[in-house]
This record gives sequence, C-alpha cells and structure tokens, in this order.
Amino acid sequence: MYQMGILAPYVVRGSRRLLHTQTALKTSLRNSKQYSSHCRPKYIQQCPPYLKLRPWNPIVRLCAFKSSGTHGGKRTFLSESLPPVLIPPVIFTGLLVALWTYKCLMTVVFQEKIIYMPYMPPFARSEKIADYAASCRPVEWREERIRSIDGTKISLCVGLIPNNARPGLPDGKQEVIICYFQGNGSSSPPRLPLLSQVLKLLDASSSGKCTIIALSYRGYWTSSGKVSQKGIELDAQAMLKWVAQNFSSSAQLILWGQSIGAGVASTAAAHHVQQGCTPQIAGLIMETPFTRIKSMLIALYPQKWLPYRYLYPLLRNHWDSGAALRQIAGSGKDRFEVLLMSATRDEVVPPEEIEELERICKALGIRYKRKNILGALHTEATSRREGQQGVAEFVRKVANR
Repeated sequence: MYQMGILAPYVVRGSRRLLHTQTALKTSLRNSKQYSSHCRPKYIQQCPPYLKLRPWNPIVRLCAFKSSGTHGGKRTFLSESLPPVLIPPVIFTGLLVALWTYKCLMTVVFQEKIIYMPYMPPFARSEKIADYAASCRPVEWREERIRSIDGTKISLCVGLIPNNARPGLPDGKQEVIICYFQGNGSSSPPRLPLLSQVLKLLDASSSGKCTIIALSYRGYWTSSGKVSQKGIELDAQAMLKWVAQNFSSSAQLILWGQSIGAGVASTAAAHHVQQGCTPQIAGLIMETPFTRIKSMLIALYPQKWLPYRYLYPLLRNHWDSGAALRQIAGSGKDRFEVLLMSATRDEVVPPEEIEELERICKALGIRYKRKNILGALHTEATSRREGQQGVAEFVRKVANR
C-alpha cells in the first residue's frame, strides 16, 4: 500500500498527459477537416518543408492520400484535362497512331528484307545443281563464280546442250546467249528444269548454239553480300561483262527477266545500250512484269489510310521499267524488240501494270509483242508449255533477224 501511495502521483500525471495528447490530436484533426480547400495543399509535394518532416501530421496524411492513386484523387494528366468519357477514345487513337508509325519505320528500315526473299522457301540457299541434273538432261549446267563490279563474289548458272548430244552439228554456228534474271524468291537451281525446257525447244528447231546464263543476285544462293537494288545492278553489269569476255561479239544477246527480274533486265539493258557495250542486245523478254515498285504499292494497297503509298520517297528500291524503256528509246541506238508476257490469273501483279508498259512501248515506238498465258498464275507463265513455246518463238525470231 505504501508503494502504491508513492506511485499514485506519477500514474495521475501520465494519465493527464495521455488525455492531453488525445485531446490535441482530435482538435488538430478537426481543424484539418475544416481547412479550406484554397489554402490546403493538394499534393504532398506542395506541403511546407516543416510539414514534410512530420509524417504523423494529419494534413500531410491527407495530402498523401490525395497524391496516391486512390479513388477521388486527380491521378493522371488525362483525368485532369479530359472528361472521363473521352479518355478511352484518346488512348485507343494514340495506340493506333503509334502502331502506324512503328509499321512505317519498320517498312523503311527493313525494306530489303520485305522485297527480296532469298531465304524462301527454307534451305533455298543450300540447293545444288546436281539435285536437278536428271530433270535437265540433255542440258548440262555448271556453276561459275565471278566478281561483281564492286568485288562481291556472285554465282552464275551456265547451261547448254553439248555438241555430242547433237551429232553432225558443226562448230562455228551462230551463238545465242540468253541472260536470265530471276524473281525475288528462291534460288537458281530450282529454275533450271524450266530453263532447260526452253533450251531444248530452241535446240530442236535451230542449227545454232544457244546458251542460257542465270544470274544469282548477291545474297541469293551461293552469292555473297547483302541484296539491294544498287548491288543487283552491279551484278547484272558484271554478268554482261563476263559474257562479253567469254563469247563472240557477234553473238545474239537476249535478256529475260521474270517479275522483279524484268525490272533488273530492263535496267541492265538500258545501261548496256547507253554504254555501247557488245554483244548488242537483240531482244528483251519481260515475264509477268510491273511498271515500278511505286505503282505496285498503290495497286496492292489502294486504301489511303495504309502507310505504304506514302513511303515511296523513302524507298531505296524502285525498279522502274518504264524509265528504263525511255532510256533505251532515247539512246539513239538500234531498238530491239520486247516480249511482254502476262499471266491471266496473276495473283500478284495486276493487269494494269503490263498494260501501262504496253502503252509506254507504243508511245516510244519500241517494237513489242504481247503474249497472254491463259489460266496461269504469277509464277506459272513459263512453267506451262504455251509460255515456253512463246519464249522459244520470240528468241528464234529476233536471233534470225
């Protein structure tokens, strides 16, 4: 009892202090609720420095509550500046614009990957001539490795029917050289059986010697380097230079291009004519061609909201066959004949493209022949007998002129 009597004053003092503290907290909280909105800071960053150091202060707690992402606070810029009903459309529109911009950027940066497909189908670059030798007989094919104008190593497939396969054929007969430029996909070996069929048709109806040389662009098959229009143009010039070094200057030279290869062939022909190189070009075969890449973009994607048609100024690949034909016509040299071969069921190139090339030839006074392969798709024009015969007839016609 004596000890309790001694401790009693201290207990009373502690109780009074606790009561005083509780009363002060209630009063402070009541005052904070009555704090006017124009004076009270909205966010904890706006609190005076002396309050920021006192996190137990009710004002600071209220500011922290409003600064957090809880319901009732101003959380984002959109919620502060826009009515809630407009926020979803604005976000959705922003995502569409971002996706559209990203698609445009990727299309420009990786345009060579989109236009040229040496990797399709899979393992295309590992194809071998020997795998197709049986389908090509009696035509014999070999690979030639040469250097392009800039030093890049490129490959050629050279095919001909040897003299021993045609008994009694004398040497020294007229030579016909066909330079073949493939489309944008696959490699040269799978095309050799088709080229062999054309070569056999020519061999059966001619006493001359015909050779087909297929160019493997840089980045295709066993050719090194990275594919681009400038690089392919150099490769085509190197092939024609190799032809001039290994064949007679009096040989009949014919350039044959399929799809994008038609653009390569016409561009190479324009450069060859302007430079006055030999042998002279006797004919140009344009199989399922298009006028230029810009017109193809508009034809394939006519919708104005799509980005492709607006990216033409940023393209590094044009393949403008119309411009090449104008250069040929304006060179003042002897104009050769052009074969325009189309596939009536072409799923890639619309018919307006070859019709535009036909109008250009008419306007420039270039001799041309139009050949339509009925029922053929984009890659089937010369895989059909009608197309092969059309090519063979054109070659015989221009070679014997």
